[in-house]
Amino acid sequence: MSAQIRNERNTYYQILERTQKGDGDITEWLFWYLECLEKAIGHARGELSITRKRDSFWERVNRHELNARQRMMITRLLEGFEGKLTSSKWAALAKCSQDTAGRDIEALVVAGFLRKGDAGGRSTSYALAEDNRERF
Repeated sequence: MSAQIRNERNTYYQILERTQKGDGDITEWLFWYLECLEKAIGHARGELSITRKRDSFWERVNRHELNARQRMMITRLLEGFEGKLTSSKWAALAKCSQDTAGRDIEALVVAGFLRKGDAGGRSTSYALAEDNRERF
């Protein structure tokens, strides 16, 4: 709730001032507060839904033996990786060789956690498999 009030602090102070300087009727403030509460609850529900989906995803992932590099990259993808993931980016971020990055990626593709993009060759990119992407 405090985060929602912080987001709407200008309106909060305006309504608070009008309420304090008015005739004592707090109806406008109550409507604002309840609307703010409703938004906060909606945001919390959305965050909880995302968290449950991530937990469910990790339950599936944890059935496979993954190395630290694979876990790190999956975490980055779940948190909203900017741009396209390529084996070169993987190698740079995981501080490993291009061959190691390729093996890491291939194992995740075979396990069904990553999918190859449409472009091939040097432009090959990877993303979370569609059945694992459900808005993380």
